[in-house]
Amino acid sequence: MSDRLLDPVGEARLPVPAGLGRGLVLASVFVCAACGLVYELELVALASYLAGDSVTHASVVLSVMVFAMGLGSLLAKRLRCRAATGFALVEAVLALVGGGSAMALYANFAWLGGAWVALVGFSLAIGVLIGAEMPLLMTLIQRIRRQDAGGALADLFAADYVGALVGGLTFPFLLLPFFGQLTGALLTGVVNASAGGVVVLWLFRHDVGVRMRWGLLAVNGAVIVLLIAGTAFVGAFEREARRAVYGEDLRVAVRTGTQEAVLTGDTDPTAHRRGGRPLQLFLDGRLRVCSADGNRYHSALVGPAMTDGPNARVLLLGGGDGLALREVLRHKGVEEVTVAQVDPVVVRLARTDPGLRRLNEGAFDDPRVRVRRGDAFARLREHARGAPGGGSAAYDVVVSDLPEPGASVDAKLYSQEFYGLVRRALTPRGRLAVHAGTAAAHPETYWTVEATLRSAGLRTSPYAVEAPRDWGFVLARRAPAGHPGVPGSRTVSTLTGAADPPLLRVPRGRMAGLPPSTLTRPRYP
Repeated sequence: MSDRLLDPVGEARLPVPAGLGRGLVLASVFVCAACGLVYELELVALASYLAGDSVTHASVVLSVMVFAMGLGSLLAKRLRCRAATGFALVEAVLALVGGGSAMALYANFAWLGGAWVALVGFSLAIGVLIGAEMPLLMTLIQRIRRQDAGGALADLFAADYVGALVGGLTFPFLLLPFFGQLTGALLTGVVNASAGGVVVLWLFRHDVGVRMRWGLLAVNGAVIVLLIAGTAFVGAFEREARRAVYGEDLRVAVRTGTQEAVLTGDTDPTAHRRGGRPLQLFLDGRLRVCSADGNRYHSALVGPAMTDGPNARVLLLGGGDGLALREVLRHKGVEEVTVAQVDPVVVRLARTDPGLRRLNEGAFDDPRVRVRRGDAFARLREHARGAPGGGSAAYDVVVSDLPEPGASVDAKLYSQEFYGLVRRALTPRGRLAVHAGTAAAHPETYWTVEATLRSAGLRTSPYAVEAPRDWGFVLARRAPAGHPGVPGSRTVSTLTGAADPPLLRVPRGRMAGLPPSTLTRPRYP
């Protein structure tokens, strides 16, 4: 027997007083809204980690979801005469799709090599289901006690928006740090299915026929059991997915509230010379360290700035792996090095992992080193204001060993405002070394960094290393006009004494007339 065809505004038979029943429906609106926003944030966060460019992915997820919510609201009109059954089925499917979306996206990326199609598909499906909730809940709440449509909508939207606030705060402060993305999404699905089940299978049970009631109970129960069982396999799933992405030689994988750090390869940094796998460090899926590159990248980044004038006080922005720090400490005259690193987990790996520690030569144990946790931008603002702990003395050298610029949160670390703060932190003869991306592969990005440095009042000397990778750097200084730049034929061996040094050259194909990148107008494609 199916559920009865009902007058959408007919009075419902409830097991509790009407006022309490109305409160329970509004509570379910609150819970469902919180869960819906968690699903959205899960998709944005995971897609940004898997494919980068958080601005684009956030825009795609949110715009597709809002569009799909409109579709869901239209489709829900056909379910109004079976509002109780329709709401129960929508919540069960939403819990399954939303709760499992994070694992499905991760699996799609790990084994199929992409996430775009799955991202759009899940955004569309979740949006349709979220959009179907409100018309059905409007019908159910009117069946408890009929009131004008404006008053009912005001109550529903109030509960919906407050729930969205709670969901938005729960995601970064509870689910991510304590459960992680995959388990957090599954548990959100359990809460979602439970809320829908309580409303229909208990509060509106008289609106559903006996056979349909048992069917809905079976469906809801199966979804909840499946999601809870999924949490038991998250650990094994993550291990296999990471192996599919990083290879069988994965050694360490640590997920923090900020990023995921993965170490692969042999603990002996020289093993690749004997046919072994090189030690590699990945941060949020991006390769940051490879022992096969030797000292080339970090000596090229640090060497020119450290040998071009005084170097007693050094500020290292990023560089939690300790390799740029190792190069800084090799120079005579260094008295104090401050490392500003946003994620302490990377520093802890650099201190404790045997392979990474051998590679950085135990740089963090040097008594001249001070580690300061925090965002590089915030650190420089504190210095400019003379805030406690910010350090009021200027720096002889600032080394920016940060992720490459892009249209994401990293863009502010390559902005005119950021470099203006760096300039204020430098001594009159101070220098800044910046990794500016790939000069040959992405010349517009590289020369935009150089133009941004000049717009902040710094004199620039662009240089690059072609082998074994395409690395582009810019040396900037506060020195007056006429100060020598970096000769194109000079090698890092004359600067640092490093073995097998790279050859520095002036990049070809300068792009003139590029506008600087600012906080309000990021220019990095």
